[in-house]
Amino acid sequence: MANFKVKDITLADSGRRKIQWAESRMPVLMAFRQKFSKTKPLSGMKVAGCLHVTKETAVLIETIVAAGAQVSWSGCNPLSTQDDVAAALADTGISIYAWHGQSVEEFYWCIDKTLEFKPTLTLDDGADLIFRVHSEQPKLAKGILGGTEETTTGVHRLRAMADAGKLLYPVMAVNDAETKWDFDNVYGTGQSSIDGIIRATSVLLAGKNFVVAGYGHCGKGCALRARGMGANVIVTEVDPIAALKATLEGFQVMTMDKAAAIGDIFITATGVKDVIVKRHFGKMKDGAIVCNTGHYDCEINIKDLYKLSKKVTEIRPNNEECRLKNGHRVYLLAKGRLVNLAAAEGHPSEVMDMSFANQLLALVFMAKQGKKLDKKVFVVSKEQDQEIAGMKLKTTGAAIDKLTAEQLAYINDYSAGT
Repeated sequence: MANFKVKDITLADSGRRKIQWAESRMPVLMAFRQKFSKTKPLSGMKVAGCLHVTKETAVLIETIVAAGAQVSWSGCNPLSTQDDVAAALADTGISIYAWHGQSVEEFYWCIDKTLEFKPTLTLDDGADLIFRVHSEQPKLAKGILGGTEETTTGVHRLRAMADAGKLLYPVMAVNDAETKWDFDNVYGTGQSSIDGIIRATSVLLAGKNFVVAGYGHCGKGCALRARGMGANVIVTEVDPIAALKATLEGFQVMTMDKAAAIGDIFITATGVKDVIVKRHFGKMKDGAIVCNTGHYDCEINIKDLYKLSKKVTEIRPNNEECRLKNGHRVYLLAKGRLVNLAAAEGHPSEVMDMSFANQLLALVFMAKQGKKLDKKVFVVSKEQDQEIAGMKLKTTGAAIDKLTAEQLAYINDYSAGT
């Protein structure tokens, strides 16, 4: 029996070309592949992964294999898998269960298939695989040395589990590495989310009122890129500190109730459900566009939108026209799923280079140290962050200064004054 299930294995050649392109843009991860293909730090490990199946993820998977591990993989979102990339991985013998357009039942079936080979390490984006182990197959946790988590939503879930004493094995919060959240979340999400909106709509951003719900790192990235495209950016927030940052960085800040009536394009980036609901849809102008770049599809209350609609028509890929009973049209992109992955290709390879280098090193760390660690969420070391940043900076051709011995001594000299 085949150890994979993908949409169409004949797409493998197309997927391989995409993977080769990504490899050319991910020098840090490829440097670790070259190193670890010799030292095999993951020899004997079985890695179960649940992460968006993109060309960048394929580079990570094949690097994990080069480091000595066996791999079984599923996508972490029903609409984010790139079918040709999944086919390319399957074609080279990777155990993968992923295709674009899964039902919820199929999504969890795929995760369960990745767990059949009894992993020793897990890699997650959103913690669905880890939670599946804990809720459905807790006996597997005894054989798992540790896990890694890619995204903010997943880290929040895992810290809540650890605080409740429910986490069964240690997990590294890769998302919290500075070379992940301050680059991937800001520059990656900002560019790829705008890319998804444009692909799904071909709309002009210049002059539009662009509403960003949430001014965390992902929301900040969206706001910066939308402003760069000439949009008038409005931010909605619940955190006064985040709202103050947005204000001082030149964005209008207001409630969603007020923004709903004037926005042309809305994007949610909060990690919280029901950010845009019935009363907001009722206020929106004719032609408003709504989309989400948070991990789950609950930030936009789609049931509310459909209930208000007398007709829903897919007018182009990843773009549904919801004709409301009041005569206005609201356009829902990617069914409320991650617009940057469902309607585009996800983050650029260059920024995922650092995120996935962190994932790789976190797996190596867990393979060596997992047995000794408490069952809680850990953070990436400063040394690892600095190493990856230094490698990435070198590939750009940039150079930095070094502190002298006297400067280092001065930094730690508490007696120095005027």
